[in-house]
Amino acid sequence: MGNFIWLCQIRSLLLVLFFLSVVGCCLGLSISSLKPTPLCLPEDASAFLQFKNTMSIDYSSDDSSCYPKTSYWNESTNCCSWKGVNCDKASGQVFGLDLSCSLLVGSLSPNTSPFRLQGLKRLNLASNDFNASPIQSGFRSIPASIGNLTKITFLDLSLNEFEASLPTHVTGLQNLNEFFLNDNSLTGGITSWPFTLPSLKYLDLSNNSLTGPIDKIQKPNSVQEVYLAYNHMHGEIQSSFFNLANLIELDLSSNNFSGLIKSDMLLKLKNLETLVLSSNNFNGAIKLDVLSKLKNLSMLELSHNKLLSLSSDDAKSLRYLDLSNNAIKGSIFKWESEEFWISNNNFTGEIPPPICNLTFPQILDLSKNYLGGIILKCLGSSSYGSRIINLQKNIFKGKIPDFCADYNGLINLALNDNQLEGPLPRSLINSLQVLILRFNRFHGLLNISGDIRPSFSSLQIVDLSGNEFNGVLPTTFFQNLNSLKHARNLSELVQESDKEGLTPLYALHFYDQVSVNVTWKKSEMELEYIRTLPIFTAIDFSNNRFSGKIPEAIGELRTLEVLNLSHNSFTGNIPPSLGNLVELESLDLSSNNLSGEIPFQMTKLTFLEVLNFSHNNLVGPIPHGNQFNTFENDSYYGNLGLCGFPLTKQCGNGEGSKPPAPKRKEAKGSPVAFIWKLVMMGYGCGVVLGLSTGYLVFTTGRPWWFVRMVERYWKPNVTRWICRIRGKRNKH
Repeated sequence: MGNFIWLCQIRSLLLVLFFLSVVGCCLGLSISSLKPTPLCLPEDASAFLQFKNTMSIDYSSDDSSCYPKTSYWNESTNCCSWKGVNCDKASGQVFGLDLSCSLLVGSLSPNTSPFRLQGLKRLNLASNDFNASPIQSGFRSIPASIGNLTKITFLDLSLNEFEASLPTHVTGLQNLNEFFLNDNSLTGGITSWPFTLPSLKYLDLSNNSLTGPIDKIQKPNSVQEVYLAYNHMHGEIQSSFFNLANLIELDLSSNNFSGLIKSDMLLKLKNLETLVLSSNNFNGAIKLDVLSKLKNLSMLELSHNKLLSLSSDDAKSLRYLDLSNNAIKGSIFKWESEEFWISNNNFTGEIPPPICNLTFPQILDLSKNYLGGIILKCLGSSSYGSRIINLQKNIFKGKIPDFCADYNGLINLALNDNQLEGPLPRSLINSLQVLILRFNRFHGLLNISGDIRPSFSSLQIVDLSGNEFNGVLPTTFFQNLNSLKHARNLSELVQESDKEGLTPLYALHFYDQVSVNVTWKKSEMELEYIRTLPIFTAIDFSNNRFSGKIPEAIGELRTLEVLNLSHNSFTGNIPPSLGNLVELESLDLSSNNLSGEIPFQMTKLTFLEVLNFSHNNLVGPIPHGNQFNTFENDSYYGNLGLCGFPLTKQCGNGEGSKPPAPKRKEAKGSPVAFIWKLVMMGYGCGVVLGLSTGYLVFTTGRPWWFVRMVERYWKPNVTRWICRIRGKRNKH
């Protein structure tokens, strides 16, 4: 009984202690929650409000990631709670100011208030417009008062169009760790002072107008990442530059550096992981055996130089190797890189069989060389694992290997401009998004994957032109092209790539030098899409021996932009379903045996800028409306039965003799509406730009469809570049 009472007392005591601990925690939380946000110092608040009053806001910006942070600043509130302001929790002193991408417009003078905050440790003014002062050019330079920020560790002044030379008044910033001045308009040479700041780890001066060689570095610091790309620097790289022994990443691309690549000097950079020297004028030999001694080096990019030879065939330590667009001779060497680019050189011989022993090389680009022999079967196997294979413009012979039909890894296969022959293997890989077989010696029926359903559901670019294929186009082939039926935006493509295991690097440049031939009037242009996402769509079966009717199923491919079936033996009428190709910009059905009238449904193609129906047996009136009012005689040449505008032959009932007057209201986004607005602006208002553009369009025949296409592919690449910059900032 006594033990029972004792146990009850112990249990009661434990319950009391538990209750007291819970109460104590709750009281502690309540007290801490009542603790006020530290008040910022009055002088800091005054400085910020003064800065706000000197700036204006550009609400016209179309960058959705930017917003006006200073518009939320109010003198009646604690500045430590303002957007972009970070305060010390104990003292209330401001230590961080982030006004990046805040739509600010104005100029930074020597008296700009944030530069007087000597306790400031982090300052980010990137992506604004501080080049707006019409007073004098001095206001477009970086103020000398920035040297007052002696405690600063992070300074970002990028993307602001600052002018003048590199600011020497930051040499006293002994604590500066990360310094961003990229994407401005800085001029002059690069002095040695950035490389002597004792705490500097990250320096980005890329995309400016800096010139001259890099000055000799007297007392090198411990900087780890240096980005000087996209400037105008020249000459040889100073030997003292290689005394920056802590370098991990070095990017000197897109300048005018010349001379030999000093592989022996590079050995001093024992921590180097990434070296980018592309798009310069380096020449001579590259010593891969020496560079292989840099055990941490995984990425070497030397493309677009004047390199002539390799002194070794050892590239085993590199994950990424790009030697493309040089003049390197010799046979292909051994490598174990995930990405291997040697296109546009003078390599000869055959693909060495040991290549089959490699494991999962993501990208293999051997294009534009003088390689011959047969294509190894292993390249298309699941064990090899390549995502992109580009062998175009060589002298390969024989048949395409019987690639594994159930392998879902390969997305880009470019074998054009070789001497390949025979029928296409029925087991071509179904995961392909791009298939380029142009200008070979293939023949036979188009029976690709005829026994597999569905086949080629991801295909977006297919070019079989310049071969000897014959027979009727199978309807099922076009019915299975699901990727050409539904539009996909950029974010969806990146997400899809991520699911497939591709890194953002792969996702944002799927294809290297994939080209598609299209016609503009009577001339043929080769459009080359370099390292872009698969958002361009095209079917080119021209210059073969296809016959029969054009399948109605092509009209289901609503996202198709280029269709070229010219120089074949197609018969019958033009399918009215082609009027459903609402994204079509180039249509070439010339040099066939097509008959009947041109379907009026074709006038629904409001993006159509290239049309060629010449050399057929078409009859009747040419349709009126939209883009059909803009095409010239050449589009219909050789069809003696056609009549109406733009031909001089009038139709019997007068129909089709001239185009209708332009409507006052065109569909939003219609190229016709755009052109007429341009003309009316030019002639109605006398605007010089309108006159110039109108002259360019109507007299030189500038292909607007191509302009739109270039703009469309320019944006993703710029997005990739900005993401790269932001990603590096986030990493630090």
